Amino acid sequence: MAPQARIAVTSGEPAGVGPDLCLQLARDPLPCELICLGDRELLAARARQLGLKLNLWEYEPGQPVRPHTPGTLAVLHTPLAIACEAGKLDTRNAAAVLAMLDRAAQGCLSREFAAMVTAPVQKSAIIEAGFAFTGHTEYLAQRSGAPLPVMMLASGNMRVALATTHLPLASVARAITGPLLEAVLAIVDHDLKRWWGLAQPRIAVCGLNPHAGESGHLGQEELTIITPAVERMRARGLSVSGPFPADTIFVPRLMAGYDAVLAMYHDQGLPVIKHAHFDQAVNITLGLPLIRTSVDHGTALNLAGTGHADVASLAAAVRMATTMAAHAA
Repeated sequence: MAPQARIAVTSGEPAGVGPDLCLQLARDPLPCELICLGDRELLAARARQLGLKLNLWEYEPGQPVRPHTPGTLAVLHTPLAIACEAGKLDTRNAAAVLAMLDRAAQGCLSREFAAMVTAPVQKSAIIEAGFAFTGHTEYLAQRSGAPLPVMMLASGNMRVALATTHLPLASVARAITGPLLEAVLAIVDHDLKRWWGLAQPRIAVCGLNPHAGESGHLGQEELTIITPAVERMRARGLSVSGPFPADTIFVPRLMAGYDAVLAMYHDQGLPVIKHAHFDQAVNITLGLPLIRTSVDHGTALNLAGTGHADVASLAAAVRMATTMAAHAA
């Protein structure tokens, strides 16, 4: 492991479990210095509500990295517009949620932070507040000037990347093009080398249609788009195989031969890894000039303030960010 890294964690939707998870995380030993972006009054109130005895202290930029001490949490104060009650959304706080992301991203780009970890946000609250927002992935890409972000979930040696992310299913087939697949595969290959230290990542590519098109009888995309893109990337020296039927490539004995799987759309790949590793999987955005990891679950408004939220996915996201930062050091 590299020397201690300073990791920013955004506390996400204030009415959700994000603040709870940040507070729970601070109780345990961590492999990094953790800086929590959030409203300090909310965090203090939520700690009292949860019965957590924590020492919250104000983060001061420019200070040397200090190892995490269990029972303490450094807070980079990001004030809410209005006081928040657990489980009750208020769109007036949407700007503060985005301000956390902006500050964490800026800190990563300036190398103040080695990586950023994001607790879940409530997309509907942000959109209803008047902001154009489709998700963390696209928002951070825009803020960091990345032309093509790639969403990947990972747990252990299982990694599933997506060719398309938050699209209606009716729009997916039109979005799958040869240039898109080539660009996504290049990013996955590059970042697996950069952040995981894999010399020659082995990538399996899913088909779009059932049975990977059944030789054209169940769709033409495999023949006309996906296979040619795979062949072009192999000619460029990438270890890419497929397209494979999505209902069989995830069989463990087949997956053991690959470092990552590229699924064509959100609900083709993510249900598999969430079924196998829910609350342990980490959402990672590839293709950015910074390291960003996140939880694999939502805001869980019904659990906020109850003490029943599971911190496992956020803890895994912090460990993943720390490991990736070590490879980048």
